[in-house]
Amino acid sequence: MDFKAMAQAVQPEVVAFRRDLHEHPEASFQEFRTTDQIAKEMDKLGIPYRRFDPTGLIAEIKGGKPGKTIALRADIDALSITEKTGLPFASKNEGFMHACGHDTHAAMLVGAAKVLMQVKDQLCGTVKLLFQPAEEVGRGAKAVIAQHGMDGVDFAFGIHIGSQMEVGTISMMAGASAAATDRFVVKVIGKASHGARPEQGVDATVAASAIVMNLQPVVSREVAATTPLVVTVGSLHSGSRFNIVSGEAVLEGTIRSYDVELHHQLPAIIERVVKGTAEAYRCEAEVQYDMLTEVLVNDPDAIDLVRKAAAKVADDPSMVEEGRPGMGGEDFSEYTVLTKAAFARLGAGGEYPNHSDYVVFDEDAFPTGVALHCQVAWDFLNGDNN
Repeated sequence: MDFKAMAQAVQPEVVAFRRDLHEHPEASFQEFRTTDQIAKEMDKLGIPYRRFDPTGLIAEIKGGKPGKTIALRADIDALSITEKTGLPFASKNEGFMHACGHDTHAAMLVGAAKVLMQVKDQLCGTVKLLFQPAEEVGRGAKAVIAQHGMDGVDFAFGIHIGSQMEVGTISMMAGASAAATDRFVVKVIGKASHGARPEQGVDATVAASAIVMNLQPVVSREVAATTPLVVTVGSLHSGSRFNIVSGEAVLEGTIRSYDVELHHQLPAIIERVVKGTAEAYRCEAEVQYDMLTEVLVNDPDAIDLVRKAAAKVADDPSMVEEGRPGMGGEDFSEYTVLTKAAFARLGAGGEYPNHSDYVVFDEDAFPTGVALHCQVAWDFLNGDNN
């Protein structure tokens, strides 16, 4: 099967669909129009599907012969960023942008559906097309799993487009390749007083500041230097006026980790440090800790299959690269806990990074992404794995 040639043939349709989604980005769990547009494409192709609640859908291509089941996943939500690219198809939804490229993911998976339908009768098994909502808030994959989207899946595969990578390069690695992502919110409760008489109050600002500083030794003094861990306090809001001792402060942050055991120890560690520090400054503290995503662990056998598939669709064998771990999170990790899974990155050029309000993805990367989806599905279902 020359999936690259077949992907090139549907490239104009993939580009048109992507640009439509790019013009109409939607927030997590609010991707109603996006879901409708995907459903229309499935209707045109005659592929049965069901919608998730509240957004996203799963479609199913049953091959002509029995066999295993593979899930190909694309996330579909956008970011709350105002676009500044100046593209003719720039976002029309003020304050939102597909700055992470999820519009390209959805479009490439629609393209893969078009190609796979051409070889449907020769497929030995089933391909599930998983258009997942709410990746950006780390809750979409869990919603899909709760609504039985992964039932019966023997293999899961996903692609993430990457700017500042050579167009058409395919990168992957076995083992842990994306960090667990957590979010915490701390409310510090003190007692307000006049700024000239701080002894009459309990300063929440001072306590919150101490909490920020005391969280960093968790990285440097409680965890081995060889174990990656990042603790970031992204915002701290305290007080209402320059001459009033603050009676309340709220700080929010994120934690990224690679060790599965450590990941599950972190909520207790953070609560101990926060509450102990607050008490030392005569304050109280309330901690909300959300474990958003698990560590993304690529199965070695699954990665080997993807690497071989990538070599078949890349423009040159040298464009299949060994990936490097990063501290970014990805809720595809939830699927890796359930079944054999592999996640790859696809280069799409550009000067600016993902999540930038100026980021532009080169559409010439799309045929490689479409072909890779198809080749992985074909090799898993029609190869020795079945």
